[in-house]
Amino acid sequence: MTRRNQILAGVLVLQFALVAWMYWPRRTTTATAGQSLFPGTEADRIVRLTLRDGQGSSVELARKPNGWVLPSADDYPCTQDKISTFLSKLLALKTGRLVTQTSSSHKQLKVADATYERLIEFELSDGTSYKLFLGTSAGSQSSHMRVDGSNEVYVSQDLSYWDVGVYATAWIDSSYVSIPQDEVLSFRLENASGSLQFTRVSTDTWTLQGLGASERLDQGQVGSLLSRATSLSMSEPLGKQDKPEYSLDKPSAVVTLQTQGEQGKTYTWSVGVKDESDSTYVVKSSESDYYVRVSEWAVKDLVEKARSGVLEQPPTPEPTAAP
Repeated sequence: MTRRNQILAGVLVLQFALVAWMYWPRRTTTATAGQSLFPGTEADRIVRLTLRDGQGSSVELARKPNGWVLPSADDYPCTQDKISTFLSKLLALKTGRLVTQTSSSHKQLKVADATYERLIEFELSDGTSYKLFLGTSAGSQSSHMRVDGSNEVYVSQDLSYWDVGVYATAWIDSSYVSIPQDEVLSFRLENASGSLQFTRVSTDTWTLQGLGASERLDQGQVGSLLSRATSLSMSEPLGKQDKPEYSLDKPSAVVTLQTQGEQGKTYTWSVGVKDESDSTYVVKSSESDYYVRVSEWAVKDLVEKARSGVLEQPPTPEPTAAP
């Protein structure tokens, strides 16, 4: 090996050693090992949470007298257990496995002020606020983490950036329409192609109003429509205010369902006009004060289904051989 190659090899070894030294997990001092990242903070003192990712998505949660809500959607209620579990994991974080104390490594570990996987901001009832950066994965259910204002990067325990949802659906019950199919006696679908009125004959058999003597109803298609009509999940709640851009004054589809029982009930929900920018629709149910956004696939059949689409098609005639 030439003298020049020996020097280059030596430099390479030093570089590897430097990188290993920077990122090799270190033990914290006895005085700080195992201390809470947020000493003295109790979950019931947290009144606001803002969760962000590095691509610009975020969600804000607020504690109100009746529980946690989405303030941006007219206080749409959150699933309280989800937030309680998250706060327990957050406040259980401790100093322990120290990864680095050098600010130059923050960007690579994705715990820098402007480069991160998740940023958790929370505010206490007395106005005190905290920021925690969660970065790259450090193993199963763990990530690198750094408290704002500190250079020390630790490894979280039982909390990774995957646990920090930055969309509303991570913190709510996304079910918007939920009606037991076996309770539906009849349902009507109205869209640009016309009106279809279905009535139950037996458990799995339906009839269509105006069905001709030579026409046969495709029971599978009816069952598929009923499934769409009785179960709908939202992609996000929007609030209680109707807005012109929702186009619910000229809906793309209207679904009406009549249920059985001593307290038989009529349910109605309407689908607005498709938003071409993201292929979503706004929906409003008679059972909710809230308008919600849903994905195109969730209502596509209801918006587009025509009468011919629920009828059994005649068999394709077999081609005849040429004489």
